[in-house]
Order: sequence, then C-alpha cells, then structure tokens
Amino acid sequence: MNQEEAKSFNALNIVLQSNYAELKKSFEQFGSWSGAWQKLKGDHNVDADAEWKKLAQHEVRLILKEDANFPAALKEIPWPPLGIFVKGNSDLFSHLASPMVGIVGTRKATTQGKELAKKIAKELVRRQVVIVSGLALGIDESAHWGAIEASGKTIAVLALGLDQVYPRQNIHLARKILELGGCLVSEYPIGSNSFPNRFIERNRIISGLGLGIVVIEAPEDSGALATARFALEQNREVFVMPGFSGHYNYVGSHKLLREGARLVTSAEDILEDLNLKEDSENISLPLENAKNLNLDEGQSRVLTVLRSAGKSLEVDEISQLLKIEPSSASRSLSFLLLGGIIKEGGGKYYL
Repeated sequence: MNQEEAKSFNALNIVLQSNYAELKKSFEQFGSWSGAWQKLKGDHNVDADAEWKKLAQHEVRLILKEDANFPAALKEIPWPPLGIFVKGNSDLFSHLASPMVGIVGTRKATTQGKELAKKIAKELVRRQVVIVSGLALGIDESAHWGAIEASGKTIAVLALGLDQVYPRQNIHLARKILELGGCLVSEYPIGSNSFPNRFIERNRIISGLGLGIVVIEAPEDSGALATARFALEQNREVFVMPGFSGHYNYVGSHKLLREGARLVTSAEDILEDLNLKEDSENISLPLENAKNLNLDEGQSRVLTVLRSAGKSLEVDEISQLLKIEPSSASRSLSFLLLGGIIKEGGGKYYL
C-alpha cells in the first residue's frame, strides 16, 4: 500500500463527503489521490496526517481499489468502491479465503424469518462459507448471529464510519464478529454519519463481495430488493426463500421469484446451485489450483479459453469465443476470480 495515496484518499473522502462522482473525477483529473489532494487541500481545513492517525486509533485499515489486497470481487462490479475501510480480519479478502454469500431481508422480520436466517447462516458457515450482511435489525442481525453461533466468520457492511456502530443495540454483535475473525467494512471515513442514500450505496458491496445473495422476507419496499437488483447487475446469483402467499413480508420476495430469481428452501440448495461441494464438511473452494475446484462445464470452458489465448481477455471476447451470453461468462469469471485461479486487471482476465 502506498501510504501517501491512502492518506490523501482519506482526506479527500472527508472533504468531498464521500461523493463518489466527485472523488472519481478528482482521481481522473489529477492522476493520483496524492496529486488531487495537493491541488485541493488549500481550500479546506482538514489535516490529512491527523485524520490518518484517527484510523490507527480506531484500529481501522484503508484498502484502496488499486491495492493488491483489495477484494477482487469488488473490482469487477459496476460502480466499484474506490477504497474500503476495514476493521478486523482483512485476510478474508485474500484469494485463498473462503467464498462468501450475502443474506439480507427486512428489519421488521417475523420470528420464523429470523430463525430461518440464523439456520441458513449456521449451515453455510459449517461448510466454511463467510456470511455477508448489513448488521441491521431483523434478518441481517440474525444471519450474523447464526454465523457466530456456529463459530464461523461473518462480514458486516456499514453505512457510516467504523468509529461507530449502527444500530447502537448491535454493538455487542459487532464485537463478537471481530472476536471470531470477521470484520466490519465501510466506504465512509471515520466520523461519517449514516444517511438514507448510504444504506442503498452500501448494499452493492454486500452483494458484490459474494457469489450470491439469499433474500429472506423482503416486503415490497424492502432495501433487500435494492441489494437483489445490485446482485443481478453484478451477475451474482439471487436466491429467495419463499413464504406465505399474501404475507406482507414476502411480497417483494415473490416478485423476485416471478422475475427469475432461484427458489431455495435450504442451505443445501444454495451450495448446490453455487457448485460448492456438498459431500464434505470442508468445501474445496477456493484453493491454489483448478484441480481442486469443483468446476462446472461453463467455468471449465472459460478457463480453457483463457489458457489457450495466452493473453488477457475481456468478458465480451470470452463470450464471443464460447458463443455464450456475457452474463454467463461473467458468472464463471467471478467464480474463478474468487477461487484465485484467474486474475483481473483493467477490465481483462488472465491466468
């Protein structure tokens, strides 16, 4: 990590109030975060060094999109975070780490919905899957607790600075996440407050980190539906647990099913659809080489094309060579990326 770049990004993020468009424009205009900060710092009363020290005081690490240890899965999504703040185990983003699955749903969940979220999370982490959610009340917190009760790892993506926890009643939950080797993630600097739009913005990170998301109890106006939309744009799988016909908490869920989301009723369904091994307590994904991966036909074909090409290829090039839809190629690429088998740079994929 280039500390000057990170320090400058942190300062700019504060000054520009995490305005994604303005941050991106500054980087493109000046060619680097440090260059942008040198040009703009005279107009603002922000001490970059003092703000940088605050991160250390709160045990928060900043990982820029240009850094090698930035989550590979997030680099490929539309509107990728320019940097993420992490508190806890950032090794979870290593290409050798376990695969991730998001679990989302309404804050006003039923008792049955909460128990289901907890059950699914427990079963997934027992197969070494990392659970991603948003630490919100209802389904989110239940999914996190399920992972914790099974001694698994879970990631909470927040919509404010990591010197705070929202909602406040989940402070104990956040501490347990960290104690068991999970982490808290945000794209907002220390001291940032949560605003309604930030909850929507952070949802793209919840969906983008994993192979797919599981929707449990999503009313018609649920934020979980926004997460599902992001997942579809990112070529991630969307799994939906069905519920009672006509029940308010399932109106959005059933709409997703009508639109083509995958209906699942158990963790086994999810593992099967994601092509993760079901016959072992320890899944094989991801490992250091493709021999240990349980690749489906599409993933194998994509890997063969990359090997044969001997150069990096874009998604469209791969889809044309294989005569498949770009969305199908992108899903296979995501799986191979998360497995550490291929790499990505500049929108191209290579071995």
